[in-house]
Amino acid sequence: MDISAIFSAMQAEISLAVILIIILLADLILKQPNHKALQGLACGLLVVQIALNIMPVTGEAFGGMFRTTPMASIVKTVLTVGTLLVFMQADSWINREDTRHKSGEFYVLTLSTLLGMYYMVSAGSFLLFYVGLELASIPMACLIAFDKYRHHSAEAGTKFILNAMFSSALMLYGLSLVYGTCGTMYFDDLPALLTGTPLQIMAMVFFFAGLGFKLSLVPFHMWTPDTYQGAPTAITAYLSVISKGAAAFALMSILVKVFGPMIDNWSLMLSVVIVVTITIANIFAILQHDLKRFMAYSSISQAGYIMLAVLGADGQGMASLVYYVIVYIVANLAIFGVITTVEQHNGGRVDRDAYNGFYKTNPHLSFIMTLALFSLGGIPPFAGFFSKFFVFASAFHAGHWLVVFLALVNTIISLYYYLLIVKAMYITPNDNPLPTFRSSGMTRACLVICLLGIVLLGICSSVYNVLNEMAML
Repeated sequence: MDISAIFSAMQAEISLAVILIIILLADLILKQPNHKALQGLACGLLVVQIALNIMPVTGEAFGGMFRTTPMASIVKTVLTVGTLLVFMQADSWINREDTRHKSGEFYVLTLSTLLGMYYMVSAGSFLLFYVGLELASIPMACLIAFDKYRHHSAEAGTKFILNAMFSSALMLYGLSLVYGTCGTMYFDDLPALLTGTPLQIMAMVFFFAGLGFKLSLVPFHMWTPDTYQGAPTAITAYLSVISKGAAAFALMSILVKVFGPMIDNWSLMLSVVIVVTITIANIFAILQHDLKRFMAYSSISQAGYIMLAVLGADGQGMASLVYYVIVYIVANLAIFGVITTVEQHNGGRVDRDAYNGFYKTNPHLSFIMTLALFSLGGIPPFAGFFSKFFVFASAFHAGHWLVVFLALVNTIISLYYYLLIVKAMYITPNDNPLPTFRSSGMTRACLVICLLGIVLLGICSSVYNVLNEMAML
């Protein structure tokens, strides 16, 4: 086995593992909890990670069990950038007196989940994919329960780990059926052996159900609102975008590359799930007053839109999926950055009524929140409009025009509940609005980056063109 070829193919995973070890050692060496030092180190090392791996690579290792492609390299870079933004906006939370001493654990656990997502994205075998999935899921439960004495964080962690165990067992049962009927776990060998027998269809359904839990697709979404509400806001932001992006890319890759011969079976199932997911999430989002629960149902709805790209089942679908994830990351993290700032200056209160008259005292945060909500709703000329357009076009070209039409109808409903927050900030009267406050420097930098992403990603169409070219390789 050529060691240099392995290092070349796995350079992103190896460099991230080195970063994880450096932060772990730094946390052990520091005599007193020093959040600023660890945050600066973690953010600086992630910038180095992005710079080292920004150029897409191609290669494989361990006999094809690990395989990276140009598109997989781009997804890893996108996930790393999103993690960096989460680290930046977690500044005020992790600097709190009751969490400052645990800052090292926060960075180590988060990077451990990111490493697991790397393996999910580059898996060439169901065995490595499952290892990556568990590496991404188990530390996530620890992160969700991080504030175990505040805001029902321990309850949220318990609900997450129980659902993760159930979905993992369900998926593992499906993978055992795949191995039992085909005699292999390698993605390259499976398409020729999958003939669409009832046992293989059941295996595919169990696999889809397992990842459906990770993506919060209906009917596998019941854990999402409680977990999002109870987890620390920075962790909720990470769970809603980074974890979802990795799972969406992995699901599309496996459905197209492995279960491609069974596309008639899974495309019908996926179409029904998409319509039900978007519809139910939109209806329940209207009823929410707690903004974290509101964003939970918003993320469920967004997962349905992301799955429209999977129906494309081609290079265009893959490019539109990755583009949607990029836009979703900057828009969602902008909203969570504002929620985190308000929460830290408002005694932990995150309900919608707290934002009544918000623009009078905090016009800049209100402006960022408004643009991010417009982007999530798909209002032009912001990036969210183009991301929705590309996933709609991908599904339409694949012949799923009815699903696209129903998704378009639901987009109008989503505009209504996103505008409820805009109405609260700009129109709803409030004689005693939130006081004027100033967020930390790191949080402001994160919000500026997200704002630039929301605006520029809609203008620079070359981003999508580059992704489309990479998807064809």
